[in-house]
Amino acid sequence: MSEAAVQQTDMAGDDREFLSFVLGDEHYALDITTVKEIRGYEQVTKIANAPDFIKGVMNLRGDIVPVVDLRIKFNVGEATYNEFTIVIMLSVDERIVGIVVDGVSDVIRLSDEEMLPPPEFGVAFDSRYLHGLADVDETMVILVNIESLINSNELGLVEIGQAGVGE
Repeated sequence: MSEAAVQQTDMAGDDREFLSFVLGDEHYALDITTVKEIRGYEQVTKIANAPDFIKGVMNLRGDIVPVVDLRIKFNVGEATYNEFTIVIMLSVDERIVGIVVDGVSDVIRLSDEEMLPPPEFGVAFDSRYLHGLADVDETMVILVNIESLINSNELGLVEIGQAGVGE
């Protein structure tokens, strides 16, 4: 998506656009303004002592990008890596992070009224990482607050990004 298209999205009234994706049997979505690009999975360089869900890092046109497999992090779906595996490259707070998902579905536009508050329980991860839920074409979509998740201590990406610095 071009930067001009992203800026137009920001000015489109109360509606927000989300990129929907699949993890296992669940449908998720994240704010499309964070999406840098969507690409196939490539080999990554493993990081010693990183949690299982951090697959490693890859070189994306000169940027060293950590790659997180959300299927493992959220304990949903089978973590297989083949020509159909998708990586969504995100730009969050001036850093690029790749997230591995089972598939990308669609771009959905939602108004604030269409977003339901997050539940206190019953989802694969802490509700502080949710914007809420939305019923889209009779499918419940979990709206991920990807900025909070990527910046959380829980993912440990700060430590990965600084590995070897000053040690």
